[in-house]
Amino acid sequence: MAIDDLAVALGAALTDGGLADGGRVSVGESDRDLHSADISFHRPRRPDVVVYPTSTREVSRVLALAHERRIPVTPFGAGSSLEGHIIPTRGGISLDLSRLDRIVEIAPDDLTATVQAGVTRSALARAAGAHGLFFPVDPGADATLGGMAATNAAGTTTIRYGKMRANVLALEAVLPDGRVVRTGSRAPKTSAGYDLTSLLVGSEGTLAVITELRVRLYGIPEHVVAQRISFPSLEAACRTAAAVVAAGSAVTRLELLDAWTIGAINAHFGTAYDEGPCLLVEAAGSEATVEADLELVRESAQAEGATTIIDEREPDGQARLWAVRHEAAYAAAAVSPGRRERATDTCVPVSELAAAVAFARAELARLGLDGAILGHAGDGNVHVSLQVDPDDEAETSRADELVASLVADALARGGTCTGEHGVGLGKLGALELEHPDLVPLMRAIKLVFDPHGIMNPGKIFSTTPTHEEH
Repeated sequence: MAIDDLAVALGAALTDGGLADGGRVSVGESDRDLHSADISFHRPRRPDVVVYPTSTREVSRVLALAHERRIPVTPFGAGSSLEGHIIPTRGGISLDLSRLDRIVEIAPDDLTATVQAGVTRSALARAAGAHGLFFPVDPGADATLGGMAATNAAGTTTIRYGKMRANVLALEAVLPDGRVVRTGSRAPKTSAGYDLTSLLVGSEGTLAVITELRVRLYGIPEHVVAQRISFPSLEAACRTAAAVVAAGSAVTRLELLDAWTIGAINAHFGTAYDEGPCLLVEAAGSEATVEADLELVRESAQAEGATTIIDEREPDGQARLWAVRHEAAYAAAAVSPGRRERATDTCVPVSELAAAVAFARAELARLGLDGAILGHAGDGNVHVSLQVDPDDEAETSRADELVASLVADALARGGTCTGEHGVGLGKLGALELEHPDLVPLMRAIKLVFDPHGIMNPGKIFSTTPTHEEH
């Protein structure tokens, strides 16, 4: 189907056959370029057309048309994914959900919020904060809640509050043929049949388009203290994190940064942190609970020879500390201008964290690659972040070898190929290596939801299953 004809048909779907779509269907080069890539090293691919629906009904109409005409559809949120999720590998429609941005309800008595998929994390934070509440999942980027649900996002607070799957109670979603379904309920739990809410959370846009979600909220803690702790070695920092977790501490964040990352942060932000491996810790709750948690962390750190322990008790200091953690990737990029980030995110049992990090550092040295090692130490999620020149075949080949090596090591330790970034384009082979027995079941589920293979093709599976191929 010609692109212009497709745009006209989509405009009609959005306007009940009217003459004007209000600029919500675009074939402009700038729009198509904007929707061709995420923030990773993956090669861009333009969609044929970009559509900006404003309601679930409009999403339903777009998908019904795409289903009928076998047109690929790639959902788009904020474009902040790291494994190529929003790259339209087969062209077609980029479905930008950013205009579904209404906060439907904040329900303080139920500790929940209902939001459309295009609501950003910061927008929800402002709305919930007015009620003394907050939403805990914090991936760093100001992602949309729909995108965070689609990728089962996590971040710095996972150790205390869990990932998106633990914090989504219900969903409204549109199936590839245009049918609208609703999973879950307003109740805090359910045992009614298969858990389709959890299935759609983390499905990476390959099964349906999430248009609305109901999420958990929590009370803003009365007392918060952060710590910055420097260590003589990366392994000592990892052992401290494992000891804190094993002791049952209720800290809300427990983050690992290596010396390379701290150096990049100092250079980029003008800070003067000790340039050695460190843990960033946050404890929140009642004053007594917080101080008990911090004392446990101090004792564990001192047992591993910590060289510096600094408490951040003022909100401004805490905000600066977490800002530089969230923007560590930008600091690393500033050190290597003109390159693209390639971030790994293997996850291992916390007891294996120190060994996994030591292996990662040795592999970087063996392959002659510079990279940052950081991650969510409290849940064993290790990020080795490389700055790669996509046009340098030798360098990208070594980066490929590193990723494969780290995945194999994580699996050997009882871990996983991805703790939070998802499969997308970058971990297709890794998923098959990790779950050879489950991939056929996953492909069968994909066929039930998306028999023509139009939903985000090329993601999760190396070939997209369709009934036409069976």
